[in-house]
Amino acid sequence: MTTTGVPEIEDSSGNVFADLGFEDPEGELARANLAIAVAKIIDERGWTEEEAAAALGLERTEVSAIVGGRLEDYSIERLMRLLTRLNRDVRIVVALAPRPEWEGSLSVQLPA
Repeated sequence: MTTTGVPEIEDSSGNVFADLGFEDPEGELARANLAIAVAKIIDERGWTEEEAAAALGLERTEVSAIVGGRLEDYSIERLMRLLTRLNRDVRIVVALAPRPEWEGSLSVQLPA
């Protein structure tokens, strides 16, 4: 709070998980973006959770968890495998980091 009683507003880093202090914010954001891609495909196909579960070889509750963003049981690898089952290519690109301190990053780019 400021001296006027108004809360201070901070700019976002662009990664809500970093802003909230998660241990691996880039990994968390990557998982979230992969889950968003899965949920978007399910929605585009007009599937119920039961239909999506049957297509993905999951339980309905697992589809519900992914669509609802409850991802603690879902690794990046597992979410990528689900996307390939949904007829999507998942590409991993390894490139030299452009930062002078040579620290790399992890990101997931979603299709437009």
